[in-house]
Order: sequence, then C-alpha cells, then structure tokens
Amino acid sequence: MTGSSEPTSRQAAQQDITAAETAQQGTAAGQVTQQGAAAGRAAGRAYRIVAMETHDVRFPTSRELDGSDAMNPDPDYSAAYVVLKTDDGHEGHGFAFTIGRGNDVQTAAIATLEPYVLGKDVEDLGALYKEMVGDSQLRWLGPEKGVMHMAISAVVNALWDLKAKRAGKPVWRLLSEMSPEEIVALVDFRYLSDALTPDEALQILRKAEGGKQERMAEIARTGYPAYTTSPGWLGYGDEKLRRLCKEAIEQGFGQIKLKVGADLEDDRRRFRIAREVCGPDFPIAIDANQRWDVGSGIEWINALREFGPHWVEEPTSPDDVLGHAAIARGIAPIPVATGEHVQNRIVFKQLLQAGAISYLQIDAARVGGVNENVAILLLAAKFGVPVCPHAGGVGLCELVQHLSMFDYVAVSGTMDGRVIEYVDHLHEHFVDPVVIRDGRYLAPSAPGFSAQMHAESIAAHLFPNGSVWRDA
Repeated sequence: MTGSSEPTSRQAAQQDITAAETAQQGTAAGQVTQQGAAAGRAAGRAYRIVAMETHDVRFPTSRELDGSDAMNPDPDYSAAYVVLKTDDGHEGHGFAFTIGRGNDVQTAAIATLEPYVLGKDVEDLGALYKEMVGDSQLRWLGPEKGVMHMAISAVVNALWDLKAKRAGKPVWRLLSEMSPEEIVALVDFRYLSDALTPDEALQILRKAEGGKQERMAEIARTGYPAYTTSPGWLGYGDEKLRRLCKEAIEQGFGQIKLKVGADLEDDRRRFRIAREVCGPDFPIAIDANQRWDVGSGIEWINALREFGPHWVEEPTSPDDVLGHAAIARGIAPIPVATGEHVQNRIVFKQLLQAGAISYLQIDAARVGGVNENVAILLLAAKFGVPVCPHAGGVGLCELVQHLSMFDYVAVSGTMDGRVIEYVDHLHEHFVDPVVIRDGRYLAPSAPGFSAQMHAESIAAHLFPNGSVWRDA
C-alpha cells in the first residue's frame, strides 16, 4: 500500500517517462501504435466472450489513514474486479470501487451478469447496457442504483476496455471519434426527456464538431488540469498537512481539497494552515462526505466562510436534492458540488433542474459505466454546469480521465472551470497508470480504459487469502 506522504514506485516511474511522453504527444488524431494497429485489425473479426473472472481485491489503506474523512474514518480501498476473455485472446478489465467490507457482496453482484456477456459478441454497447439495466428481476434490487447498478458499471466498463483494445485506441479517443448519432445511441433517455431529449443531445454534439480535431490534438499534447486531495485526508496531522500543501504547489497543482466535518475547530485550524501555505487566493475546496443535515451544514460552512472555500462537496445526503438546493441558497455565493455517490442520471437531472449544484462530479464506477456517464455529461452541457470528476479511490483516476477528455473534445468543448481530482494512491498496481505532469493529467495513449491491474497485484491483494492480508 502506498500513501501520498512517501515516494512511490509510481512516482519513480514518472521520473523516467520522457521518451514515452514524446511519442505520446506526437500521436496525431486517428493514429495508433503498432500494438493498437494490430488490435484494430482484430476488431474487424467476429469474436465471442468465453470467460468471465471476478476477484475481491482489497488494499489496506486504513493502516496509514489514506482516504480518511468525517464519514469514512478507516477505509480499505477495494475493487470488485472483473475480467472478460474472448475466444481470440483479448481481455476487458473493469471494477466497482468500494472501501472494504461488502466488496465480496459487490463481486457476487458482478458475477450475476455473466449470462449477458458469456458466449456473445458484444459490439453494440448501447443495446447491451440497456438490456442489463432493464433485467426485470435484477432491476428490482435498485432500480438503477446501489450494488446492482455498480455491478453493471463494472461490466460495462470492462466491455469498453475490451472494445477500445480491439480498436487499438484509448477510450477517450474511441468515444471522441464517434459520430453524434453513435454517441446518442449509447444513452438511455428514459426518465430524462423532460430535461434532455435525443434531439437536444444531437444538437450539443453537433455543435462540438467544430474544432473537434484541434481539441483532440490539444488533449494529446497538453493533457487535462488536475487538483489534488492528497494533502487533505482527515487523519493526517498538521505538519503532514502543511508539507503536502507545499508539495502540491511545487508539483504544479492549481487547487487542493480538504476533508471537513468531524470537528469545527479542527476544520478551522486545518483550513488556516492550508491558507498560510497556499496563500489567500489559491483555490481550496472542502469535502464533508455527507456529514451534515441541511441546517447544520449551512451553519458549519458559514463558519468556514472567512477562509474562502472554492466549493463545498457532499454537504448532505447525496439523495437529498432539495436539501442541496437549500444549502446552496444558505451559503451563497460559496458553490456546492456533489456526485460521487449520486446513484444515477435521474438524480443528477434533478440536481441540475433544482439549481442545487454549481459543479457536477461524475464517478466512473458508480452509475452504469461509460454509457450512463455519457448521458450525465450531456445533461451537464445542457445546463451549463462544469464537470469536475471524483477520483478518490483505487483506479478511479485511471478511468475518469478518459471521460473528462472525451467531454472536452466532443461534448462541452471547454476546460473552463473544470479539473479532475487526483489522489496519489495505488497507481503502481495498474498496467497503464495515470501520468501527472505539472498538475495535469497526460492523455493516455495505450489502447483500452486504463483499468487493467497487474496480475501480481491482484494475487497479492485478494481477500482474505492474498499475501498482503494473510501475512498481516
């Protein structure tokens, strides 16, 4: 397990990526590597999925309090992990993120979806996504929320990883190169049409067609802006907070985030330290992780007003649309952000309709995978609300970078007011880990969704018999 306070193998690897970056930045829109070209040729052949594997993978992050916040004091970052294998040797990888206990339940839920993929050619991901979401018996467990919906997300994302590998492209590029009509076909508009119709979605996407190739080249060249939560975990002491704030600025990040909500005086002290290090105008967001009800949230946030919060994240229950709207009015002009625990596109729709949020935070693995996140990105574009994804968790940075880059290229056409969360935990366990340079995500160039873990990392962290747990 790796915390943000010590050098990681991931950080060491970043110091030796110059050659890879040069090649990556020279990749023009539509070009692929030799590996990608071979996969692209394979994509033209018929294939079937012949095996599905699931793994209960857990990392003991609670030992160093990495990821700790007011509602989750001792998380063990975990992945309910799925691998889909084809008859011609390709694999798709995906996962649902949890924080420890219950990861076995999540893994079992993923396994129930095996009949939807095994023995099938699954190229039409719009139809398959809708078919899985619409399973009448499994849907009863939601509907379209909770453990079953996260299971669908894991499988859908694994299918996108597979599709992109076969096409020889990273997911962000694969999506960006699709036509507006193809993108709209991915979305389930049921329950959305009072806020966003297929025709309106087409208009948004067609408008973004202008300059699309230039934006694709820009993303490949310069990447996407990031902010870091690594200094702000609630379990960290004052000196560690001070040091990590300083390091974040030195690393080029233009924003940090602090966890709040356990004790007001502690929050004031920690916010004061961050302000002393970062300066009066540096963006510092705060995150309560659902700690408050409406009245106490308004009171608590206003008690931190003097420190200038850039936004307040998850001030109350993610299901309380009207509560978020009331808090937004009660703390204005401090912005409200939420989304990492929002269950589906329907709740996002209502948050936008109610004017309850100023920043929308998609999560790559909670709603129904890539397809539903495309719907949410289109909703955000319709309402003019910037998307700043959640990425605090194992593998979430790897996934969500693709969605933000697609949003810039093909949906919103802008990075104004937009950043992707970055947390420096556990990236070394991934075959294609995120690369951060000068506070920006560099665009992935390898085919796929950046979701694949090293086999040895999976084996060591299997719960409860992997070596990390067995030898603890």
